[in-house]
Amino acid sequence: MPRHDQRGLLVKLHSKKVNTPQLKSSLRSAFLPSHLPAAAAFNGAGMARYLGGLLALLFCASICGSVTIPGPISDAHRSVASELFSGSFSSLEEAYEALRVFEILGIGNKPDVSATTCKQVVENLGSSSPVKDLFYALKVNGILKCKVNADVFKDIAVRVKATVNDASTLVDMYHSIASLVLIKDQASDVDVLLADADGIFHSIKALSQSDGRWRYSSDNPESSTFAAGLALEALAGVISLASSEIDLSRVNTVKNDILKLFDSIEKYDDGTFYFDEKFVGGREHQGSLSTTSSVVRGVTTFASVISGKVNLPGHKVLGLAKFFLGIGIPVTLCTLDFFLWCRVSIPLVLSLPETVYSLSQKDQLKVRVNTVLGSAAPPLTVKIVRAFRSDAKDSAIFESKELQYDESNGIHVLEVFPDNVDVGTYVFVFEIVLRDSAGENVFATGGQIHVPIYVTGIIKVSNAEIAVLDSDLGSVETQKKLDLDGNVVELSANHLQKLRFSFQLTTPHGHAFKPHQALLKLKHETKHEHVFVVGNTGKKFEIVLDFLGLVEKFYYLSGRYDIELTVGDAVMENSFLRPLGHVDLELPETPEKAVRLPPLPVDPYSRYGPKAEIAHIFRAPEKRPPQNLSLTFLSLTLLPFIGFLVGLLRLGVNFKNFPSSAAPATYAILFHLGIAAVLLLYVLFWLKLDLFTTLKTVGLLGVFLMFVGHRILSHLASTSSKLKSA
Repeated sequence: MPRHDQRGLLVKLHSKKVNTPQLKSSLRSAFLPSHLPAAAAFNGAGMARYLGGLLALLFCASICGSVTIPGPISDAHRSVASELFSGSFSSLEEAYEALRVFEILGIGNKPDVSATTCKQVVENLGSSSPVKDLFYALKVNGILKCKVNADVFKDIAVRVKATVNDASTLVDMYHSIASLVLIKDQASDVDVLLADADGIFHSIKALSQSDGRWRYSSDNPESSTFAAGLALEALAGVISLASSEIDLSRVNTVKNDILKLFDSIEKYDDGTFYFDEKFVGGREHQGSLSTTSSVVRGVTTFASVISGKVNLPGHKVLGLAKFFLGIGIPVTLCTLDFFLWCRVSIPLVLSLPETVYSLSQKDQLKVRVNTVLGSAAPPLTVKIVRAFRSDAKDSAIFESKELQYDESNGIHVLEVFPDNVDVGTYVFVFEIVLRDSAGENVFATGGQIHVPIYVTGIIKVSNAEIAVLDSDLGSVETQKKLDLDGNVVELSANHLQKLRFSFQLTTPHGHAFKPHQALLKLKHETKHEHVFVVGNTGKKFEIVLDFLGLVEKFYYLSGRYDIELTVGDAVMENSFLRPLGHVDLELPETPEKAVRLPPLPVDPYSRYGPKAEIAHIFRAPEKRPPQNLSLTFLSLTLLPFIGFLVGLLRLGVNFKNFPSSAAPATYAILFHLGIAAVLLLYVLFWLKLDLFTTLKTVGLLGVFLMFVGHRILSHLASTSSKLKSA
């Protein structure tokens, strides 16, 4: 998955405009990345590790700067999660994923799967299941608290200990050690301590590389960043399960490996840091989201079981926090106990409800400061260190301004913008200052925070004039003032004259304003358009059209040209497109070698509009013969048939050869009925049937007649031969 796509996976979860299928897709994509290398990406595996990585990330953000706190979990997330994980689960791994999502999102109305899931848990724990299945069974049991016999935990502990000693791959060691840690939490009386913890620690450490990454096995020379997260978690488990203290030098070596791993971290242009995975030995590719989660969880889990801290570079930790918070992971997934347990400072996050402010509506700049958990911040002061225009970073418009605190709403407010803040784009540099200096050991403010601010306003249009000038002397022949609120002008000119148009734009504070777009359009009555950019000459916008030089551009088209003015800008609240009037332009005759007038561009959407009505005149019908003549001709065509019937009556009908036995008589009757059906079909063809329907029906009747006719003729031939022989 592309890196930039992964950063936006969870943003959809916070958009009220996203429909349910999109929310469902985002939830599954965000919470269900690929798990271990043997698992397929986004196939539902790895939920537990990923969620843990999310929790670990926010813990790890010991310094947090210019990031905006995402919105809290909404009912939409809970609804999609309930729908996504409804019903029964095909495996304990999927069951754990669902239960963990329900637990983190705080879903109260969740499906009752305790009975069936606990049955699977007991069956897996009581059988000789693979260590991975035991791992997920223990994880599910940690949530559901199933009734598991204490002896079962003892048997599993013995099996898993043996697996740890015999494991040859990092994944097997990870599952085994993690299973022992789970047993330790669920059955405290079971002996899960590792007698040879130093040896196991060394076996895992032997798979590390000089760049801080890890190999999955000794047979695989390629290293993996994702595997580094697994290894660090496994080492943390070994330390917590060790019967005696691990050698401090080994722990310090792992700390150095972590620092080396952070040397290979990747970075976005906005200061966001993340870990990415390369294709390793034919294993499943891990995206930056799951890889970063694996590393962060591994680092924080390892830091939680050792003495002291892992001294990571502050700007890289901040960049990791920006990576996850930029994706939109709800900060309410974490708890304050988790931060205190890991003994890390709680980041304070500064956010602005809005970054667009209107001078005409006298909007107030509002700043909110929360902990990364979304809870209220301690007593503090928010200062604007300096503010400058986006296009003039070295020139500050004001400095060192303290915001007022509104206790009722819990926000810091700049009630009125300084007079030198006019319409435009700015960058405000904020700084959080704790009032209690003792809080610096608990909270991290993150230094200076740069936030882009857009100040909008109503731009005044004045001194609008339009004039027709003589080309030779430059004297004004016709000049009219324009009121852009309504009136239009009527002008006339020839190819020897010029058209001059000018106007002024001023901001609410009276300064000259330069918009992104200022366009003058002349549209001929044939719908051909010509657009010109109105130039800025200091305080005034002015354009002069020399018709003599534009005759070829206008394709020598004389006639009426409608004049329109377009002025627009992102910070201009009253951008407009207004008609100014028209000019009757007289141009010379078109020379023979002049460029021909191009066809008008075809609107690509016009083919979807209503089509022109088709007026069709049918040809007059041919003259038909009189009705009496037609009836006379019909009577003549029936005369042969009547003659045939009369002949039958005169000759008499002979039924002597009609079969007397049942079967031949049946075939004879069917044969005659088939002949009658063919005759009836001819009549229907004459009256209503088309040729293709008639041919298909004749084909079916022909097969039928061939069969019954053959049977009856065979019977007659057999009867005749018997009479002759007699």
